Amino acid sequence: MKNILEKLKKAQTDSKPRKFKQSWDLTINLRGINLKKPENRFKLDFMLPEGRGKPLKVCVVADAMAAEARNHADLVITKDEIESLGKNRKKLKRLAKDYDWFFGEVTLMAQIGKSLGVVLGTRGKMPKPVPPKASITSFIARARKSTMIALKENPVMHIPIGSEDMEPDKVARNAEAVYKAVTEKLPKGRNSVKSAYIKLTMGRPVKLEVA
Repeated sequence: MKNILEKLKKAQTDSKPRKFKQSWDLTINLRGINLKKPENRFKLDFMLPEGRGKPLKVCVVADAMAAEARNHADLVITKDEIESLGKNRKKLKRLAKDYDWFFGEVTLMAQIGKSLGVVLGTRGKMPKPVPPKASITSFIARARKSTMIALKENPVMHIPIGSEDMEPDKVARNAEAVYKAVTEKLPKGRNSVKSAYIKLTMGRPVKLEVA
């Protein structure tokens, strides 16, 4: 991508001040890709080189890992709490909205799917399995710097890449890294990209040079 710093500054200048911290979003429009074929769709947890620029909330559903998880996660749901939480749809929906990442011990995944899957799964927040004896600490640390890249039914991708108080060069590095990761996953690489835009949450999109 060319002149990305210049485009970032323009997007920032064109955006009105808001009472909350906005996010930087990268939009990538695709062409010539058949999304009816499952092999052309993908979902990727991508660790941004400069992080998200804001704290991300992590929830862990754990049993043996609960003690370690409590030292690093924002919320720990124990094995004994899974069933009762699954019956409280209102609370579960609120958790799905409030937390960015969910992890679950692999030994609990069947129970998690049965009790929590209907709500979390439909919102793209199904807990990611953590293998036995793995360090949940490393999973949490990576999640706090990551963003979700997903290509589903529509040929357009909206990807959070930072927050408005980050230094422009850091946002630019994140944008370039995400763009590279996306094109590497596409069947025709950069030839599958129709256009790309950068914008703040409530700001005006600015077109990027992606040729």
